[in-house]
Amino acid sequence: MNYFPLIFAFLFTVFLTLSALRFFPKWGLLDSPRKYGLKRAPIPYFGGLAIFMGFVVSVLVFIPLSKEIFGLLAGATLLTVVSFMDDAFRLPPLLRLGAQILAAAILVIAGIGITHITNPFGGVFDLAAFDWNLGFGGAEYHFTLLADFFTIAWVLLLTNSLNWLDGVPGLSSGIAGLAALVIFFLAAREGFHYFDQSVVIALAGILAGGAFAFTIFNFPPPKILLGDSGSMLLGFILAALAIFSGGKVATAALVLGFPLLDAAWVILRRIFSGQSPFRGDFGHLHHRLLAAGLSERKTVLAVYLASAAFGSIALFIDSAFGKLLALAVLFAVMLGVGWRLRKFQLVSSIGFFKKKK
Repeated sequence: MNYFPLIFAFLFTVFLTLSALRFFPKWGLLDSPRKYGLKRAPIPYFGGLAIFMGFVVSVLVFIPLSKEIFGLLAGATLLTVVSFMDDAFRLPPLLRLGAQILAAAILVIAGIGITHITNPFGGVFDLAAFDWNLGFGGAEYHFTLLADFFTIAWVLLLTNSLNWLDGVPGLSSGIAGLAALVIFFLAAREGFHYFDQSVVIALAGILAGGAFAFTIFNFPPPKILLGDSGSMLLGFILAALAIFSGGKVATAALVLGFPLLDAAWVILRRIFSGQSPFRGDFGHLHHRLLAAGLSERKTVLAVYLASAAFGSIALFIDSAFGKLLALAVLFAVMLGVGWRLRKFQLVSSIGFFKKKK
């Protein structure tokens, strides 16, 4: 098993994050604690840039440049630039969504897509059954409408799920690292795959190394914050990585079950409450854990433990039905915890809580 990409990405991202801690204050790349009523001193905010640079350099060092890798780097670059501008200037939600869709479309154009989904009860769902050929300028473009739509939806889901998970320092980067590590070990299993997984192993190792390196500095109390440029980037790369590894959507969904189910709950709650699903609030499960009295560290560790447990299950369950059953168990656990915490609501990011009557 080749650990060199993981080790290189880890050490290089540590170096980049230490550099950010030194230079970001001089460049004014800090958060605004007074805006939220916090009394602490400002700390570096755009930490996602360190993860982005560490990922890109590591990929260029260890992975041959192909059409798919170029598409991944191009989409990641677009998303990071737009998210950085959003962190700095607060872009309109529709513009951010448009950038996410375009980044996902770049993956599709580069040939990264989900063509089939395993049916938990046997067989597969062929998403490439409906195709459309378009000729333009002497070239022919082949579109599989259902597969392309599902791929873009999958990328959007993971991108925003990891972004919404960044309500507590250390959550997004740590969970992304755990998910990448599970995919790393799964891809490295001998006799388990039908095609070469060397690129997947390298990508997963690079992502895990970079995410864990940043988590050292982002774990509560944080020395640097991730920002949307980091949380969205992590979700985007994980979505692409699950596709790269042979369409392991069920495996990725199980490892990332906490943020995915939390995102689904938040979207449905906002819609049924008559609110925009793009408008942020403090109704996420990790916010309710904070409101119930857990410290940031205990909240992060609790989510780590749950994700690690279901990630371990993903390593040993090969059947789609087994993974679906595990997801159902995770959903039941989260539903039970959410019901117990229904009385608690975090009403702001500055530590004020209220208990519903």
